[in-house]
Amino acid sequence: MQHPHKASLAAMAVGSIGVVYGDIGTSPLYALRESLAHSKAVGLHDSTVIGTVSLLVWALFFTVTAKYVLFLMRADNKGEGGTLSLMALAITALGRRSAAVFFLGVAGAALFSGDAIITPAISVLSALEGLDLITPVFDPYVLPITVLILVTLFFVQQSGTARVATFFGPIMVVFFVVIGLLGIIHIGDAPRIFAAFNPLNGLCFLFGHGFLGFIVLGSVFLSVTGAEALYADMGHFGRFPIQIAWLAFVLPCLLLNYLGQGAMVLADPKTVENPFFLLAPGWALLPLVLLSTVATVIASQAVITGAFSIARQAIQLGLLPRMLVLHTSEMQEGQIFIPRVNRMLLIGVLALVLLFKNSSNLANAYGIAVTGTMVVTTALAFVVVWKMWKWPLWGALAFISMFLVVDLAFLAANLVKVVEGGWVPLLLALCSMVIMWTWVRGNMLLVRKTQRDSIPTLELIKMLEKSKPTRVSGTAIFLTNHADTAPSSLMHNLKHNKVLHERVLIMSVKTEGTPRVPASKRYEIEKLSDDFTKVVLHYGYMESPRVPAALASLRKTGLKFDIMTTSFFLGRRTIKTSPTSGMPLWQDNLFVALSKQAANATDFFSIPSDRVVELGAQVTV
Repeated sequence: MQHPHKASLAAMAVGSIGVVYGDIGTSPLYALRESLAHSKAVGLHDSTVIGTVSLLVWALFFTVTAKYVLFLMRADNKGEGGTLSLMALAITALGRRSAAVFFLGVAGAALFSGDAIITPAISVLSALEGLDLITPVFDPYVLPITVLILVTLFFVQQSGTARVATFFGPIMVVFFVVIGLLGIIHIGDAPRIFAAFNPLNGLCFLFGHGFLGFIVLGSVFLSVTGAEALYADMGHFGRFPIQIAWLAFVLPCLLLNYLGQGAMVLADPKTVENPFFLLAPGWALLPLVLLSTVATVIASQAVITGAFSIARQAIQLGLLPRMLVLHTSEMQEGQIFIPRVNRMLLIGVLALVLLFKNSSNLANAYGIAVTGTMVVTTALAFVVVWKMWKWPLWGALAFISMFLVVDLAFLAANLVKVVEGGWVPLLLALCSMVIMWTWVRGNMLLVRKTQRDSIPTLELIKMLEKSKPTRVSGTAIFLTNHADTAPSSLMHNLKHNKVLHERVLIMSVKTEGTPRVPASKRYEIEKLSDDFTKVVLHYGYMESPRVPAALASLRKTGLKFDIMTTSFFLGRRTIKTSPTSGMPLWQDNLFVALSKQAANATDFFSIPSDRVVELGAQVTV
């Protein structure tokens, strides 16, 4: 009876290697090269090389293994990870909506969007630059081939995570085996490289070279840049497959490769120009470049998949306008594709490739987004450890401070690169934060205005009992954000059509602070009168609200209606700017533009289009 479980766990672990560990797995292509590029100023002595490799090794041990794989993956929100999941968990732990926690969640999600754009660009570029080692003839074709590969990658996203993982997983297993073997072959060049396991060598180098050690720390961070995507993708594969894959396979292969690169540079300092590809003998260089190119495409998959998850969470939590979310798997809810996010990521990635032109330039822009997200994640984790896990305040502070000190050191080291390209992820994150802030603020103003101008549902029912409007057969479902106030579509229907259906359902959809809501808690039903019923549907922030499926379950409660004689009434608001909105004019205009981009409710709630009646209204912000 246990064999199917073992097979499933093994399959999920291999799948996670293909999707989750692509980003971290391809860091050896550039992490040590960029770190040692700064160290050349003081000479590539034993202490320099061993100290730099020690920092890389202990970054993997402390930041990825201790913080993410062993600690943060326990801070999951019913199986889901990522900054917004952690934010929802922290809000639940506090029992109220905290402005500080909310701001941290938004900032983390915004910074992750910058990471999702930079990772595909730097990963694919760094692999294809290995072609220069074979022959300079390939140099003019690196950029065009990079663009072609990236366009193809984003095109296949609509196939879904499961198919991508099935195809990518075995390839990444081969990649990790190859880089591990290449490392083993060269460790013998200078066995003293094993001294890198002593953290004192790394600390001595870091604090013994002043500002240079600080600069090198910023490049060392490149070795752990996939850790945040690892946490965000947890819902796709589960905690245990990801942990097993890291501890038993991915981490050993990465350590062997970094040690091999370090040993080779100790034996021959000239190899510092591109230590990863020079690990391979001449006959294996082209196959390694091709394998690395495929691996870097896979590395991009981790952040793209994570971006889809973060975007859906943001939509459901009300941070972004509604966007069409396509489900690519009938078996797993978490496997989704968001066309608009996919297009935006592709445009951003291509712009970066054409702007920076090589991976060394992009490396300067890479670390800030990820380090910023890591600081946010650690801060949110403090709230969970203290309030939800019930640790004493001093214990929570002491424990979290260990990770926060390292995260802040990495962030400070990367802030030095702002002028050299680090402004890019900061600008992208700032734009994302402004968009989310504007959408939240604009909707709050609209809600206040709507509640001020609307009639309570119970009052309307009493008025209708006196006025006796013309009744027609069938059921009318009026969707609204607030079921306690009369929906604008109901008011417009009474005003213009002057009729009322014999059965009226006033329905609202509420997003909870958990990833998923069990079927038993999907709906609340309240009888308001003989012909009026209030229904509240509850969904988690990782679920897509499908109203027809919910209605089918409602019939089991005795609520009688026939879908063929049921009409859905939706209000379509045309939002106009107002000088008295409470927001600056530029923010008014941005909110109006965002509202025009929102997917219509018919598609978002999966309602049959031939059963929908839309009633429009103009609303000022």
